[in-house]
Amino acid sequence: MKRPLHKALILVFAVSSICAAGCQEAEAPSEKKSRVIAARNMELEKQVADRDKQIDDLKAQHTAKLGAEQKKLGDCQKQTADCKQRLEKGMEEKVNEVLVASIEESAKIRAENEVLKAEIAELKAKLNPPAETEKPNEPEKKE
Repeated sequence: MKRPLHKALILVFAVSSICAAGCQEAEAPSEKKSRVIAARNMELEKQVADRDKQIDDLKAQHTAKLGAEQKKLGDCQKQTADCKQRLEKGMEEKVNEVLVASIEESAKIRAENEVLKAEIAELKAKLNPPAETEKPNEPEKKE
């Protein structure tokens, strides 16, 4: 029985040694490592600050460009509206001019038409004078 007790004791000692080794606090870093880590942290903080500044500068540039583009867009929209208004006004004037001209031309053509109708009636009257000898109630005799 001595043997199993001995093995169990060794086993307990080994397990407790492993647990004790795993539970120990980590050694404090040396002063040299601390300085290197501090220097690296300062360098990283400086890089982060530089990136933040760069981001802010890019945002400012973007905002300025966006404002300029929006101003250009507003100017173009105003210019487009002005052009549309001038075009509509010009078209309205042209339509009115054409309409007035066509109404005047139509009136001239009607007057000329009346004159021509009167001339036609006069010419017909000259070509076909009413015969006084013919009686309207007597039928014509055919030979």
